[in-house]
Amino acid sequence: MKTDTHPDYHWIKIQMTDGTTYETRSTWGKEGDVMLLEIDPKSHPAWTGGNQRLVDAGGQVARFNKRFGGLSLGKK
Repeated sequence: MKTDTHPDYHWIKIQMTDGTTYETRSTWGKEGDVMLLEIDPKSHPAWTGGNQRLVDAGGQVARFNKRFGGLSLGKK
């Protein structure tokens, strides 16, 4: 096997947006570096469920049928 084909895999620290940290192994940076996260599961709405946009599916279907209801793809 060839030497020096794989990146260096080492320990780094991850710092969440609230300041908590944990250690993990990564190829990012160098040994002992700290990765500062701007978005993490504690702050992102996808995980926290905050500020969701409700979609009026019934209104969208009615609008679609109003615009394209007369179209036919098959023979009559």
